[in-house]
Amino acid sequence: MPSKRSSLAGAAIAAFCLLIPAIPAAASATPAPPLDPVPPAMVEAMQRDLGLTREQVATRLANEQRAATTSAELTTSLGASYGGSWVNWDASQLMVATTDHSAVPAIQAKGAQPVVVGRTLQQLTAVKEQLDRAPEQAKSGAALWYVDVTTNSVVILAGQLAAGEALATAAGVDKNMVRVAVSAEQPQPFIDLIGGSAYYIGSSRCSIGFSVTRGSTPGFVTAGHCGRAGSTTSNPSGTFQGSSFPGNDYAWVATPGHTPRPWVRGSGGANVIVRGSTQAVVGSSICRSGSTTGWRCGTIQQHNATVRYSQGTVTGLTRTSACAQPGDSGGSFISGSQAQGVTSGGSGNCSIGGTTYHQPVNEILSAYGLTLTVG
Repeated sequence: MPSKRSSLAGAAIAAFCLLIPAIPAAASATPAPPLDPVPPAMVEAMQRDLGLTREQVATRLANEQRAATTSAELTTSLGASYGGSWVNWDASQLMVATTDHSAVPAIQAKGAQPVVVGRTLQQLTAVKEQLDRAPEQAKSGAALWYVDVTTNSVVILAGQLAAGEALATAAGVDKNMVRVAVSAEQPQPFIDLIGGSAYYIGSSRCSIGFSVTRGSTPGFVTAGHCGRAGSTTSNPSGTFQGSSFPGNDYAWVATPGHTPRPWVRGSGGANVIVRGSTQAVVGSSICRSGSTTGWRCGTIQQHNATVRYSQGTVTGLTRTSACAQPGDSGGSFISGSQAQGVTSGGSGNCSIGGTTYHQPVNEILSAYGLTLTVG
């Protein structure tokens, strides 16, 4: 949480203290809509994570649904003067902000507590959008920024005050509308690493082979022709730690912050569990997963094939009758529950049929000292 704030001024808020025992339904002739049914799993999770009883969960969700309905109505009726709304659970109140003093009775009539503020939500959103358009270099020191309706300001969280203030300066925003706070937050996406899923190298797309770890660092194996050592990936974010192509066609990508899973994306998106990496014999059935053609199956035709690509020769590949297409490169080959390799290349396609070649996974694990993630 923020531990320091800059001197950039926030807005003064004049609140009308109208205490009410609970958030009521809108005071209008139209009856309140029936409450949505609540999945039992949500009730259990709220009990666990919010420390509520089952009865408190039911009351809270009912109040939140009514608050959402009332907020939507007031958003429309207040128009340009609307400053946002939020629930104050300490007082069991729906708070609705406006820049128009004359709108106070209308807010009260809906059972909400008015808060008169200096800026509309539209004005705050415009400032936030200015920050969005700032140069990427100026954003690099900030963790996140957002409209905070509860303080009627735009907040920038950064590792250092100077970095947040530099973003505000670069964006050219009115600093009276911005608060900068120091935060230890370091946002990163939490992506499950699952074989066959897509990842991106600039404008190119390849597929994840299998989840691995080296020490405590998570990552995945893939095809070497997808990227060189030092190349960066997105969705999930990572960096190629090693890559070999031609000669071989393998690589591994470190993805700190992401979660390696012992799965390959199977038919219809179902997860196929990976339990090991024992090599299947010639003639065995084998399936592959990739981000272009999904789940495709065939049989192993030969091991230890040498393939001549236009970029050079690759040795030690396994040839199969499972089809693949561009974008499937790097994706998983699995036989039963045993990981076999990562997609290298092939001929034909999944419309007319084809042949594919994969780089055996055990060679990749050995080359880089990796541990396969298994279930």
